[in-house]
Parts: sequence; C-alpha cells; structure tokens
Amino acid sequence: MIRSMTGYGRAETVLAGRKFAIEMKSVNHRYLEISLRLPGMLMPLDTEIKKRIGERFSRGRIEATVRVDSNGNAEDSGRLALNLPLARNYHDLLCQLKKELQLGDDISLAMMTGLRDVFVPTESVQDPAVLWEGLSKALDEAMGTLTEMREKEGESLQRDLTARLFLIDAVLEAIAGRAPQVVCEYQKRLGERIRELTGGVTLDESRLLQEVAILAEKSDITEEIVRFRSHIGQFTDLLTSGDSSGRKIDFLIQEMGREINTIGSKSGDAGISRNVIEIKSELAKLREQVQNIE
Repeated sequence: MIRSMTGYGRAETVLAGRKFAIEMKSVNHRYLEISLRLPGMLMPLDTEIKKRIGERFSRGRIEATVRVDSNGNAEDSGRLALNLPLARNYHDLLCQLKKELQLGDDISLAMMTGLRDVFVPTESVQDPAVLWEGLSKALDEAMGTLTEMREKEGESLQRDLTARLFLIDAVLEAIAGRAPQVVCEYQKRLGERIRELTGGVTLDESRLLQEVAILAEKSDITEEIVRFRSHIGQFTDLLTSGDSSGRKIDFLIQEMGREINTIGSKSGDAGISRNVIEIKSELAKLREQVQNIE
C-alpha cells in the first residue's frame, strides 16, 4: 500500500492538571523535514519528539505543534517557579555563542531573567521524563491519525496511478502491433517509388530487400518495448507491495521516459509518433502524482 505525504493528525492528553493538544500537518517534500513548535516547558523534549516522528515517517515536511491550556485554577495561576532545565540550556547556548564569536560581555543574572519561559507557572515545572511518559502516548495517537489520513490519500493515488499504467500499457501494445506493419509499408512505398523513377524497369529484388532489412534493423524497437513492459510490471509490483517508495517509483518513470524517447526517435511512423506523444503525456501526469508519495 502506498502512502501520501499529505495529511493531518491531532490528539489530546492531560498532564499535571493541564491539557496538552498535539496537532500534526504534513505536505510534500523531497526528504523528511520536521518543524516543531513547543511551549517552553517542553523544550527539553525537542530532540526526543523529532526522533519519535522520524521513526514513523520517511518523507514529507511535518509540522507538529504542542499547545498547553491552563486548567483555570486561580490559586495556582499567580504562582511562578524557576524552569531550571530551560535556564541551563539558555546558559549553555549563550556560553557557546560567546566562545564562537569571541564576545567579551558577561552572562549576567539580568540577562538570564529576561529570557523567555525562565519563570513559568508553578504547575509548568515538571520533570521532563515524567512529561515525556505521558506526552509520548498522545504523540503516537496524533501520528496514528496522521498516518491513517496519509494512507487514505494513498489509496486514491494508487487508483489513479493504476488506471494510468493500464492506459500506457494499452498504448504500448498498439505500438508493438504497429511496428511490423511499418516495415512492410516502407517496402511497398520504396518499391513503388523506384518504379516511378525508373519508368517501370524491373527491380532488383535482392537490393530492395537489403534496403528494407537495413531500415528494419535501424527502426527495431523490440528491446525498448520489452524493457518498458518490465518497468510497468515493476511499477505495478511496487504499488501493491509494502515497499512502495516514492523515490523508486520516480526512478522507474524516468526509465520509462528514456525508453519511449528512444522508440519515438527510431520510428518514423506517424501513427507510432502519436502513440509516443500520448504515453509521454501520461508519464508527465504520473510523475506529478508520484511527487506526493512517501
């Protein structure tokens, strides 16, 4: 089954008397790119959250936002506490910045207290390990709903891709059926033209057959058709297998493009040229759709 890179997921949980809401959105991207928006109390979990998301998805730009809603407790809402893990993180980063840029300024208390979320409501100060234990379950739930939507979108993509492959295969069969007739028609036209130019003089049949054989060899597209059919078979297998990587499918489409270009350049027949154009058009549509496969 293939999966789209477009989707949305959401989940909620309650930790330390507060409601945490996780929203995840994903769109097309060549690689996996994760963008997180976290409240200050969850900053220590940034790396862990990205790691968990990276274990679930392989491609797409994923935007994950965690929002925290107060429980409305008036007594606790006015009390503050020091967010020591975040303050240490700020201090380490400032020290690194000072060293890298060779700055002479001191890191003062006034500077530290002015940084965001160093002081937070009392109920916000929690052990990151405790927060992660509860938040990870909600994250898994949000990723699950996101995956379901990506799989549902993938089903629609699969139906469209299968239909276009079927059409391409039918047109390719038309090319394969037409190819032998092209040589016969060329032999007929060549003979008629020679008779016109020679005023009905008896033709050297062996010489005529030699010219026809040369054309048949130059315009033979059997190998290209065989390879193209093989690509279609591999494409179909990928759509129905558990390893339906968008990159692999995109590579197959590129190979199909090379084969059909060769078929078009070898054949001088108008009918086959029209078939080639039709296949190229469908390959362009396939390529566009495949950009959304994970």
